[in-house]
Amino acid sequence: MNRRAFITASTSLLATPYIQAQATDRIYRTALIGSGWWGMNLLREGLESKRLKCVAVADVAQNAREASADEIEGLTGSKPKDYNDFRELLEKEKPDLVIIATPDHWHALITIAALKAGAHVLVEKPTGHSVAESSAMVKAARETGKVVQVGLHRRVGPHHIEAHEFLKSGKVGDIGMVRCFAIGGGGKKEVPSPNSAPPPGLDWDMWCGPAPLRPFTSKLHPGAWRNWLDFGNGQLGDWGVHWLDQVMWWTEEKHPRRIFSSGGRPIAGAPVLNEKEQTSDAPDSQVAVFEFEGFTATWEHRRFGDNNAEKHKIGSYFYGTKGTFHIGWRDGWTFYPANAKEQIIHGNAQLQEPDGHNLKLLWADFLNAIDKGTKPACDIETGHRSSVLPLLGMLSLKTGRSLQWDGAREQIIGDPEAAKLLAGPCRGPWQYPG
Repeated sequence: MNRRAFITASTSLLATPYIQAQATDRIYRTALIGSGWWGMNLLREGLESKRLKCVAVADVAQNAREASADEIEGLTGSKPKDYNDFRELLEKEKPDLVIIATPDHWHALITIAALKAGAHVLVEKPTGHSVAESSAMVKAARETGKVVQVGLHRRVGPHHIEAHEFLKSGKVGDIGMVRCFAIGGGGKKEVPSPNSAPPPGLDWDMWCGPAPLRPFTSKLHPGAWRNWLDFGNGQLGDWGVHWLDQVMWWTEEKHPRRIFSSGGRPIAGAPVLNEKEQTSDAPDSQVAVFEFEGFTATWEHRRFGDNNAEKHKIGSYFYGTKGTFHIGWRDGWTFYPANAKEQIIHGNAQLQEPDGHNLKLLWADFLNAIDKGTKPACDIETGHRSSVLPLLGMLSLKTGRSLQWDGAREQIIGDPEAAKLLAGPCRGPWQYPG
């Protein structure tokens, strides 16, 4: 294989948007909503483009928003205003661009509000906390005509682009199955953490927002909320969406036709929630099956039993008639020919360190799309299609049965009870997006 040709093609695909994005000197007035570790990571990378001026940050934790405002002042010489309520920020600051790095249950309401306020949006993955939320985000983006980039940053990663060029070359043969996975972790029984009053300066009612008002515990916030299903979608919604997105990038099919998922907490133990204490409630192990017309894709994770028996512990295996192709993260991509006499072909990881997420390239692509009025690498419709997979997988897990899915109409067929779960709960006074 002429690997140099793939590298050249990948480099040109990435370099051109970056050059174009720098061809204009327009500065975008930017707001950060959700100013924790990841939100600040996104903003720092954006600021390095010299195309952003951060005018405001919003976070329901006073210490987080004040610390981020101080850091931004140190980086840029200009201190942004800080807000507890994103609605006040949007009304008063009228930003050109909004970064949304909140927990999943807030993605839809804030994205839609930002779009209606006239801003372009960079929102973290998965798009929404439910299928209906994600669909509402797509609708709002279409109606406003604003650019939405979803944080599935592997779409701009050089070795991922290189890998997909290989997949589409036909060298893997006819692909009938894809296995996506994240395996590893020590794993042990989860000890409940005590419920307590929220710390001073944390607006816990606002943090919970449209989700149920759950008792506060320091284990949940600020770090592990993804494992509380009122606010996130567990490992499938966190890691799974990245690797299932690799499947959606490769296939020409837009959606699966049947989904089934099974999992539980055999090591972590049954979830606990009472007046005194609580645990998380996401599965510590899970398998999800996505049946497409021409192939089957699976997701598998476990957070225990670190596996040293397999060469790769994370990524996607594409099983073809000519061999097996693996796309990973820090281990790049590798093709294992079915013919043992043929040589294994490998492409090294190409990552922006120290975090390995290629956020500079994500920003270059996003800003270029805004400048040119084009679609970014992971626009809202692309992000929606990929996010629907883990969202439906979690819905199947909750119902305990397979789901027949009409992707064109975004409806569950023949199961009215499951269909009701396409839209999650919405606690007053918040109104469910639609």
